[in-house]
Amino acid sequence: MTTWTDHNADRPISLTAPSGIDRAAHHRLDEAWLAAAWSHPTTRCFVVSGGQVLIDETADGRTELVMTPSFEAPLTEAHRYFLGIDEDGVSYFALQKDSLPGRMDQSARPAGLREAGALLSARDVGLMVHAVGLENWQRTHRFCSRCGERTVIAAAGHIRRCQACGAEHYPRTDPAVIMAVTDEDDRILLGRQVHWPEGRFSTLAGFVEPGESIEQSVRREVHEEVGISVGQVEYVASQPWPFPSSLMLGFMARATSTEIEVDGDEIHEARWFSRDELRAAFESGEVLPPYGISIAARLIELWYGKPLPTRSAA
Repeated sequence: MTTWTDHNADRPISLTAPSGIDRAAHHRLDEAWLAAAWSHPTTRCFVVSGGQVLIDETADGRTELVMTPSFEAPLTEAHRYFLGIDEDGVSYFALQKDSLPGRMDQSARPAGLREAGALLSARDVGLMVHAVGLENWQRTHRFCSRCGERTVIAAAGHIRRCQACGAEHYPRTDPAVIMAVTDEDDRILLGRQVHWPEGRFSTLAGFVEPGESIEQSVRREVHEEVGISVGQVEYVASQPWPFPSSLMLGFMARATSTEIEVDGDEIHEARWFSRDELRAAFESGEVLPPYGISIAARLIELWYGKPLPTRSAA
């Protein structure tokens, strides 16, 4: 497998820009250090609940993650997760709660990653991705998969331990492939999932199965979903996707056949597009672009050669 050169690499893919946060994993088991960090006056924290946080607009038009000093934080028991330290030595924690706290000024609002990921700074997005991923895992892995007993939180939220059998459980990440498939005429293959609105097309994607390489996964998923055979596979980039626990692995793939046969279970419709055809479809509104922060848009742009067109205002 070769690696595709992303000429837009200076423009980070959503959720992947350098955050400036050192995760400082070596501190996670140091309870004395964590206690001192939590009580430090510069420490900042925020609440995560159901994959959402509070965001707010600043006077100069920016959008920020709502954070407070640790001494103003709402009470919590064990659900306090250490996220890292910035270059100024400020420590950051996330607090998992059943609901987001209210705000007296009423200006802040709850938001999930699909909205906030396109609005927040690289630092805030990095913190939110980390926190949401931990929260998703913590809420669904409270019992030991070995013996069934309840587990307890350790390592500042990054381990769950079973006190009955001694097993340790770590945050789950599910690898998934997402690919822009092109043919010998340099057309791109886009599909519409069965639950998507009319006109919404994007790249194909699917999960890596046990015992399967990522190249094999690309070829299998494309063939299963649309009946197309794939030869060459080139890696582009990855993107964390905590909905709830995926890591998207992006590829460019070259088709060796072109006859489409959709599976009807996941993909309702699939079409080949030339650049002119896709531009016209976007501009007319016949085809809707991929959802905001997904790596799918970058993969299509790599083939298209420039930012994707939008619908004409006329």
